[in-house]
Amino acid sequence: MKNVIFMGKTGSGKTTLCQKLDELELEYKKTQSIELYNDAIDTPGEYMENRTLYNALMTTSVDAKIIALVYDCTQEENYIAPGFATMFNKEVIGIITKIAIATKAEIDLAFEQLTMAGASKIFKVDTIEDIGIKELRSYLKNKE
Repeated sequence: MKNVIFMGKTGSGKTTLCQKLDELELEYKKTQSIELYNDAIDTPGEYMENRTLYNALMTTSVDAKIIALVYDCTQEENYIAPGFATMFNKEVIGIITKIAIATKAEIDLAFEQLTMAGASKIFKVDTIEDIGIKELRSYLKNKE
């Protein structure tokens, strides 16, 4: 069983987070299908963007201990619906990405959206600037 599954819109930073947490070289690539990392599951953004694909997220989440909703606070459109976390019978956390290039208002809006989605704990990170990664990694390690 993997420790965490990352869900979020295309371009929200799920793959980069997986690479950073596994201490791999950061390399952009479009996730076309579910990909497995050492302790994480990376899902395509289309699974979040198309409600008809929610069943793929629910099915794949069975193989993880924690659900992580990844939210790029610099994008205007995000697809995490209020109450989204209620689909899962597991801990759901939120991760706000790209905070180094965001305004306080964008970060605050992301925090509010993740709270409404049902995230129990919210992390603010930036993988490029290495902000918040240590705290996120430590939290996930303690959940193993």
